[in-house]
This record gives sequence, structure tokens and C-alpha cells, in this order.
Amino acid sequence: MKVIPVGIWGGYPKANEATSSFLIEHEGFHCLVDCGSGVLASLQNFLPLEKLDAVVISHYHADHIADLGSLQYSRLIQYYLNNPSPVLPIYGHVQDEDNFAKLSYKERTQGIAIFEEKTAQIGPFTVSFCRTDHPVYCLAMKFTVGDRSIVLTADTEWRDELVDFARGTDLLISEANLYEEHIGVAPGHMGGSEAGKLAQLADVKRLVLTHLPLHGNIEEILEAAMTNFDGAAEIAEVEKVYLV
Repeated sequence: MKVIPVGIWGGYPKANEATSSFLIEHEGFHCLVDCGSGVLASLQNFLPLEKLDAVVISHYHADHIADLGSLQYSRLIQYYLNNPSPVLPIYGHVQDEDNFAKLSYKERTQGIAIFEEKTAQIGPFTVSFCRTDHPVYCLAMKFTVGDRSIVLTADTEWRDELVDFARGTDLLISEANLYEEHIGVAPGHMGGSEAGKLAQLADVKRLVLTHLPLHGNIEEILEAAMTNFDGAAEIAEVEKVYLV
């Protein structure tokens, strides 16, 4: 599997960048995880939009879905130009029925429901889900091919269930939106030390931090993570290729 960060920011993107999003590839199949602000522009630096095979949405906050409408419109334009792509499946939970309904658009995209108690087969990936602790319903996800796996926490406070969910994964992509002084103050997110603790307790092989704050020195978040995790850890780097 190949993982490419498309954006790394939480809330809204820095200039010319994008909110947290990842492209996961295997055997020519391309799956985008989350599609927030700036993601569509960033994605086109390394993949034509018509080559995208699936999208998985963790939850319906704007920094995870803001560019979905533009992605859907890109499919419609290609259809009008007599260059249609296959209908694009967009996977999302049904706890918010209104936003789930918007995943389907003019027969160009089709919303497909995902559930925390079920796995989904998305191209070559077996994908399982775990509910997170966030102000709205949100799902962490694990992509598995053979004996290799990638876990993305999505947006969450510390949650014990994530330890077993991520256990032994090859690559843990964890949100780390908070500096240490903000842990427990800002709801729905973790600090670097908590991301490192999760990686250590779950015995993961590699930790990559994302959904980062737009203020301060984010290297402090990495340093906090490394105080609790003795494996390889880094800040997600846009366009870098992580092989699993």
C-alpha cells in the first residue's frame, strides 16, 4: 500500500495548502480519505480527478467535506464533455442523514453507508471502523491488505477503544490537534503526547501526525509524541509517499 498526505491541517488550511486528507493506493486503486478545504486543488498535483476510485468520509465537519461538492461537479463536467468516469462511490456514515444524502449527486457519485460494527470492501482494501470521541459522530478507519494495515484515527479525544483498534498496525496516522496545555480544554481532539501514548500502547510500527493546529510551533507536538512513543514518528508531509 502507498499513502500520500494531501493536506495536514485541522479546521482550515494554511495558504495554498489543505486540511487533513490522505490518498491511499494499492494495485492501481486510488482511495481518498476525507475531502475538506483545499483538498481538491492539492490532490491534482499527483492524481487526475478522474482517476479517483473511491472516497471515505470520517465525519461531516466542514474541514472534512468542504471540497466534496467541487469533486462531484468535476464528475458532472466530464460527463457533459462526453468523457464520463464511472460513478464515484463516496462512503460515509448515516448518523447524519441529511449530509449522507448529499454524497449522492446526479448519478455521478453514490453515497454508500459505513458502520462501526461492519467491514467494507473498497477496491483491494478491507476497511473496518471504530467510533471516536468527537462532538459529532465520527469514525476512525483501518485499511487492510493481506497482513499489512494502516489506521487513521480521524478526529478524536483520547479513547481507550482505539488502542485495540490500532494494535500492531504498520502505520498509525493520528490526529494531534492540540498543544499540551490545551488537552482537555478543546473538545474532540488529542495532543501529541496522547497520539504517542496511543502508538506505544498499540505497539504500532510507525506514527504520523496530522490534523495539526495553525498556530504555534508544530514541532512541539512531535516532541510531545516522542516522549511517549519509542518508535519512528514524524509530522505528515504533503506529497511524501509512505509505503506499507
